[in-house]
Amino acid sequence: MNTLNNSDIDRYIAGFPRETQILLEKIRTSIRAAAPNAEEVMSYGIPTFQLHGNLVHFAGYRQHIGFYPAPSGIAAFKKELSVYKGAKGSVQFSLEKPLPLALISRIVKFRVKENIEKFNAKNTKICPQGHQYVKSSDCPVCPVCEKNRKPTEGFMVDLSAPARRALENKGWLTLKKVAAHSESELLALHGFGPAALPVLRKALKKAGLKFKK
Repeated sequence: MNTLNNSDIDRYIAGFPRETQILLEKIRTSIRAAAPNAEEVMSYGIPTFQLHGNLVHFAGYRQHIGFYPAPSGIAAFKKELSVYKGAKGSVQFSLEKPLPLALISRIVKFRVKENIEKFNAKNTKICPQGHQYVKSSDCPVCPVCEKNRKPTEGFMVDLSAPARRALENKGWLTLKKVAAHSESELLALHGFGPAALPVLRKALKKAGLKFKK
């Protein structure tokens, strides 16, 4: 999620002359628009946008604005960037000329696509049923299978998937079995959080039951 009021970056920009501040804010705004889900942070001492890793950096200097979209971003737009000074992973935009904001936006969108594709390729999993899904954690639960097996009636309907699995793993599949245990016993189950208790209290009350004291 984009941090719209990053005070560290605000302070960084405020340290430059007014004319440079305006240019830095323009490039910052363009990056935000092209990568609305990226996070703003300070990294390597300069403003950075991150999305599944570093996306792009930018920085102010006495005579230019530095833009760092990684070597892949430079290579993909080599022709358009050939009119600017630069290196393998950076480009310099003169303070004396208008910023190429449209080009910057295109480069950022390219980097967003690149980072997302790398993330998906690294975290794509296939469950025993053949469903393909993306998940960065080691949790083996397939969201497709989980959705297909979600009950359509009964007290389990309103429980989250982790809470439901916690009860299923213990074999507590009826309200009577749930009522045979205390709230603290349920909270001790892996995946069962406090948010599930009000749901069960309501279901138990409707059935004329209570948790074990």
